[in-house]
Amino acid sequence: MPHEAEASSELSKIVKLNGDFRRNYGTLIGAFLYLRSINAARGRPWFWTGLASILCSSSLAWFGKYLLWLLGGG
Repeated sequence: MPHEAEASSELSKIVKLNGDFRRNYGTLIGAFLYLRSINAARGRPWFWTGLASILCSSSLAWFGKYLLWLLGGG
């Protein structure tokens, strides 16, 4: 629970900076920086990162095996 309070506090600080982002960098770049800072304050979704890692590893292993079979080594 304390971590949620810290994240909420960080998000409120970022919301206050939204006007500074827009004023200093323009509307488009300011919006991009604002969204990136919110994502950074929220933290990373570990489940989806792990799932993507497993899928990439599996596909690379399958591709390596298939490529080896194509070259006549397996």
